[in-house]
Amino acid sequence: MDQIIEFATSTQLVSILSIAWVALVVLIIYSYVGSALSPIKELSTHEATLLMNKEDAVILDIRAPNEFKAGHILGSRQLKADELKEANFTKLEKSKDKPIIVVCAMGISAKKTASQLLKAGFEKVTVLKGGMNAWQSASLPVAK
Repeated sequence: MDQIIEFATSTQLVSILSIAWVALVVLIIYSYVGSALSPIKELSTHEATLLMNKEDAVILDIRAPNEFKAGHILGSRQLKADELKEANFTKLEKSKDKPIIVVCAMGISAKKTASQLLKAGFEKVTVLKGGMNAWQSASLPVAK
């Protein structure tokens, strides 16, 4: 027992754990502040459906073709990987004045595409928080 107490109180271990704890706190604060200051807003499934119904939002699905075929949000458009790499958004030029909701599998990779859209001149770009996983978890309709 004495050895455990001596090990836990060793200055090197305490220093490492303290640094790790501070780094974790900084990362948590950065993620909250970063999302609050980001020009890209994340929408819940409820907010997304309201935007789709009230403002005729365009749903942009950026998942792989096989995932899109397995199930996608009704009326969504798909951008393929090569179009994303080249930031080729010509399919959306007619919808530049409409809100665009970018959807991926879990809501993570959609942020990169959303920022590319903002740089390309699209103004009303948002991301579905949780992606298709959140959509399906909410038991919302899916087209196949």
